[in-house]
Amino acid sequence: MNSRYDALSRAELAILVPELLLCGHLIDRSGMAHAIGAFGRAGMTGVAIDEWRWASPVYTRRMRSALGITGDGVDAIFKGFQLDIGAPPQFMDFRYRVHDHDHGEFHLDHCGALADVEPMGEEYVVGMCHHIEDPTFDATALATNPYARVRPVHRPPRVPAGRTPVCAWTVTIDRTVPPPEPAADADALAGTHAATVELGAIATEEGGQHDYSGPLVNDLRFGDFSRSALIRIADEVCLQQHLLTLGFRRAVAERSDSAAALDIVRKQFTGIAGLTSERLRNALGLGDGTAALAQVLRLHPALNPAAYVGCSVSEGNQTVELRLERDCGAVADGAWAALIDASHLEALNALVRGVNPRFDVSPRSASSEALAVEIGLAPEPFRESSEVAITRFSTGAAFSFADRTPGLPLTIL
Repeated sequence: MNSRYDALSRAELAILVPELLLCGHLIDRSGMAHAIGAFGRAGMTGVAIDEWRWASPVYTRRMRSALGITGDGVDAIFKGFQLDIGAPPQFMDFRYRVHDHDHGEFHLDHCGALADVEPMGEEYVVGMCHHIEDPTFDATALATNPYARVRPVHRPPRVPAGRTPVCAWTVTIDRTVPPPEPAADADALAGTHAATVELGAIATEEGGQHDYSGPLVNDLRFGDFSRSALIRIADEVCLQQHLLTLGFRRAVAERSDSAAALDIVRKQFTGIAGLTSERLRNALGLGDGTAALAQVLRLHPALNPAAYVGCSVSEGNQTVELRLERDCGAVADGAWAALIDASHLEALNALVRGVNPRFDVSPRSASSEALAVEIGLAPEPFRESSEVAITRFSTGAAFSFADRTPGLPLTIL
């Protein structure tokens, strides 16, 4: 199945990919607020650890395979970080140094996640920078090399206040130390459709970089990739978002009854859906009419990749129709598309109102095969949903990417 991103130019895709990485990172700004309300700070920390340790090894292996990232050295681990929603470029400003195959380090010149959490107090900072980072950094690195360890040099709480870089870490591959035994539930998401869906191969006849098999660079410039490679990266980043959400849903379900878990996941979806639409619209300069809405629906990560989420978008007379197919991997997994039905349109309304606050969703037909809705303009704008307002708390909501000059290769092997 062709990608829905195939309609974009190479320049548009180079803008889109970092936006998708950042919006994937902001999923937690939506979801964790509701996890705190349900489970408290400690429970929220547990949810975050579980979702990332389940999701990141799966999608790291997918991206390695897609972009021809071979080898098991520190440089390969860092390449995975650069294409991970856990480390969107610039917002999480990782700076890398490779000493040799088995030794490297990185620090963060800016950490958007810390900027969001630091005002909440030291307990939340310790929860994120210690309790969450320790197991999840290792889980991601272990997907490349089972002997890899990520260890802090220093990290927040910042002493003195405002210390830069905000944190520093070493990455070491030590084959003299037995690798850790995987947790019993480590492969919780490995059998999902999101983990196993096949996407289109990257064409090699186009101009630009077809893979990331060459040297590690400090600032990965997405405009250097070919159009075909950018399409594949975009689809893979969407799957990262779905996998993280599936991990979140599973972690929440283990701590609550099914009805409460479903309510929390729907709120998470609502918050990130609206903010993502707004950022996509602004980044691509799409305006706020029905044509812009149709384009955002085709590009939104909740409805991509096409091989995973079955849907179609059509424009009518001052309206847009969206048809969501039930026979697709996303619905079978219980991902975002499975959360939308004729009685639960809150997330979809937030999504369309990220383009224009006057848009409103009306169900047209619902069956076991598909849900069809029509989206039109109401006379007056709707108030922003509380779920989107919560997500907007993040400094990532208004973050702007800068065009950086290419970095020198970092690999010294």
